[in-house]
Amino acid sequence: MSDFSESDAFDGASLSARAMAARPRPYLDGLNPEQREAVERLDGPVLMLAGAGTGKTKALTSRIAHLLSTGSARPDEILAVTFTNKAAREMKDRVAAHLGEAVEGMRWLGTFHSICVKLLRRHAELVGLKSNFTILDTDDQLRLLKQLVQAAGIDDKRWPARQLAGVIDQWKNRAWTPDRVPASEASAYDGKGVALYTLYQTRLRELNAVDFGDLLLHMVVIFQSHQDILDRYQRWFRYILVDEYQDTNVAQYLWLRLLASGHRNICCVGDDDQSIYGWRGAEVGNILRFEKDFPGAHVVRLEQNYRSTAHILAAASGVIAGNKGRLGKELWTEAEGGEKVRLIGHWDGEEEARWIGEEIDSMQRGTRGMRPIGLDDMAILVRASHQMRAFEDRFLTIGMPYRVIGGPRFYERLEIRDAMAYFRLVVSPSDDLAFERVVNTPKRGLGDKAQQKIQMTARENSVPLLEGARILLEQKGLGGKGGAELGRFVENITRWGRMVGDEAISHIELAEMILDESGYTEMWQNDKTPEAPGRLENLKELVKALEQFENLQGFLEHVSLIMDNEQEEAGEKVSIMTLHAAKGLEFPAVFLPGWEDGLFPSQRSMDESGLKGVEEERRLAYVGITRAEEICTISFAGNRRVFGQWQSQMPSRFIDELPEEHVEVLTPPGLYGGGYGAAGMGVTGDIESRVAAADGYNSPGWRRLQARASERPISQPRESKSSVIDMQANSSHTVGERVFHQKFGYGTIAGIEGDKLEIAFEKAGVKKVVARFVTGAEDIPF
Repeated sequence: MSDFSESDAFDGASLSARAMAARPRPYLDGLNPEQREAVERLDGPVLMLAGAGTGKTKALTSRIAHLLSTGSARPDEILAVTFTNKAAREMKDRVAAHLGEAVEGMRWLGTFHSICVKLLRRHAELVGLKSNFTILDTDDQLRLLKQLVQAAGIDDKRWPARQLAGVIDQWKNRAWTPDRVPASEASAYDGKGVALYTLYQTRLRELNAVDFGDLLLHMVVIFQSHQDILDRYQRWFRYILVDEYQDTNVAQYLWLRLLASGHRNICCVGDDDQSIYGWRGAEVGNILRFEKDFPGAHVVRLEQNYRSTAHILAAASGVIAGNKGRLGKELWTEAEGGEKVRLIGHWDGEEEARWIGEEIDSMQRGTRGMRPIGLDDMAILVRASHQMRAFEDRFLTIGMPYRVIGGPRFYERLEIRDAMAYFRLVVSPSDDLAFERVVNTPKRGLGDKAQQKIQMTARENSVPLLEGARILLEQKGLGGKGGAELGRFVENITRWGRMVGDEAISHIELAEMILDESGYTEMWQNDKTPEAPGRLENLKELVKALEQFENLQGFLEHVSLIMDNEQEEAGEKVSIMTLHAAKGLEFPAVFLPGWEDGLFPSQRSMDESGLKGVEEERRLAYVGITRAEEICTISFAGNRRVFGQWQSQMPSRFIDELPEEHVEVLTPPGLYGGGYGAAGMGVTGDIESRVAAADGYNSPGWRRLQARASERPISQPRESKSSVIDMQANSSHTVGERVFHQKFGYGTIAGIEGDKLEIAFEKAGVKKVVARFVTGAEDIPF
């Protein structure tokens, strides 16, 4: 229990503050001792180490309610940062429920990006931008980078712009401006990465635009360069709360540290065991060194789980215990009973999908001797998206309703991108990328030559493309139909731009006007393809979405930050998604297929990141198991078709880390001539199909696989060719040595870390590979 005393905190306080402190606080009811301790310790740095299903959102929102209820801070003095807009909305709703009234004025509750865009609009001139800057999406970013790569005379096929985008994104995640990129990174993108990064940032300023990485990077630069501004926000944000702290990257970490370095009233909530986004820049080290960053920090461990059975928690704890770099905690529950974690092996991926389909049907009908479980309460969590095909094929065959989480998103569709480009150009006339997208959409007779004239005129006059088009028309540089159409286009954009903010017309009416008068709606009305009606419906839905926003700019900002269509079709469906997409979700019944070495843990992750990669994969296994509330089924296959090729598989090393006393090993029908019968497993079908399955399972290949897997007890680790990479091992190679890799070809070693090599390949760019997978170039026979 906390040693914090409210009487001490309000000793000598004003009557109003003491009266607020004496108000009833129903939000404290139902909190366990650890949660209450985290809620009531308001001042100083606090780390809420919250395991899966331990009620961290309840504790976090109760803490905000406590800050407001006790008068410790006004709503606009609280900075609360989340990673998703959905989490931000949920947090605000829960705070209102705790206090019994809507909370007005909580302007600084949102994602890192949504908060930083508000700050950057206020101080844009300090980084060479105007306050009405545009936020580029990934598509526009790639188009701009392709232009720069082509202008530099670089072969885009050998060095794709998408690779450069990834390099620049990594640098921005680490808070590196072009002048701060270290020499060790100079070889990136064929040695031209830093120069192109510099050109890219210059071009963004000319376009009055930013990408997502800039939102954090620019604010870090402003805080580091302008102490007066940092001091202002340190005084303003009296209390800082951060959700999912384990997922922060370096730029987010620096931004938070700068803001919290004054009063140190920062509360970070996270779980180092659920840090699974290292591939996109997240640094688990941020949470591991919290106590070092904030000396005297108080750590509260939330370990009582309210989601899963004891067997599931024990299985998850057994797996995650294999990680060395962790703060340590042990999940427990007061709930009793429940099934053990179920483990089953299959002949191949198709049989795995077939069996899981039958299990889902059986669970739904309640024929397993348990209560029926709805389809919405069941999920299949895969490590790689290519695993989904077998399940989709199977479910389509048997008529099982399902949804794939993480499919194509609404705002990424062609017609929506075009409409958004029109809106962006109207709001920000200097947005050249939006101009290029719509200047000839619908067709206006402006071919490549006409557009090159516009670009040349704009460059000669150092103006945006829209203004360049205006100058070209004034100079009579473009005639005919194309010139007339371009004139109408420029006039329309200018006229619509004057209407932005005009109280005489709503932004919804303006959006409809833009789509109609531009001819864009008519273009799809005249289109005879089967997709056209759906595209028109999507445009209607787009205009309808504007109703939730005060103006067009706010809507554009929202879309840039969200890029997500959250609509859901009616009817129950089984959910299929990747393990990464399942973070934060929970289901009564969870299936975890494909637990095979090379697939899970991922061979690529092991090869590129060594021990660090294995530990992140293990955290992913922990996340997968803890998504299950009642039933967790882990499965693997002896053979799997990967990208059209059959591969023999061995069970995942994580299976041998499961505690045997909490696992029930199942035997599929036909395997070893027994095991579960048709009734027990919910298997249907005639004798012929069951005999065929039995024959497959009793084939020599399957028996050899089982013999190898059963030579040791389940808890005993095994040796594996793809076992954990020894990062302390010394490589026999040297920096500068020319080597050969079977997949990437010839390259030169640029750096060595243990037995991991950083190699600049002649055709594949810079890669990190394990030493045993490369050969000295002189050893290759010709």
